[in-house]
Amino acid sequence: MSADSEQRSIRCMVAKVGLDGHDRGAHVIARAFRDAGFEVIYSGLHKSPDDVVQAAVQEDVDVLGISILSGAHDTLVPKIMDGLDEYGAKADTLVLAGGVIPEEDRAELKDEGVAAIFGPGTSIEETIDFVRENAPER
Repeated sequence: MSADSEQRSIRCMVAKVGLDGHDRGAHVIARAFRDAGFEVIYSGLHKSPDDVVQAAVQEDVDVLGISILSGAHDTLVPKIMDGLDEYGAKADTLVLAGGVIPEEDRAELKDEGVAAIFGPGTSIEETIDFVRENAPER
C-alpha cells in the first residue's frame, strides 16, 4: 500500500439550513468535492441548525459547507457555530459558507468562525483548493 492510499480522505458535509429550497449549487459542490476525492455527506433540504450540528458531530466531518440563499445567514450560521462550540467541534471543523451573502455581512460571519465565504461566480477549483489547504489534519 502506498503512502497516498494510506492517507485519510477529507470528510465533508454540505448542508442546507433553514427554509431555503434551492439546492442545485449544493449538489454541484457536493459532486465536485466527491470528484476531488473528498468523502461527502449531503444533509438534504430544510435542516435546522441543530440538525446540521448533530450530523456534523456524529459524522465527525473535517469540513462543513453551509449553502444558504435565503438571507437568513446572519441568524442560522451563528446558531450552527454555537452548536459546534457546545460539542467541542468548532476548533476541529473548517466551516465554509456559500450562497448569496452580502459583502457587509461577511466580517460578522468570519468573526463567528466561518473560514471562508464563497459567493456566486466562485470557481469550483478555488473552493477545492481552499479545502485542501485548510482542512484540519487529524
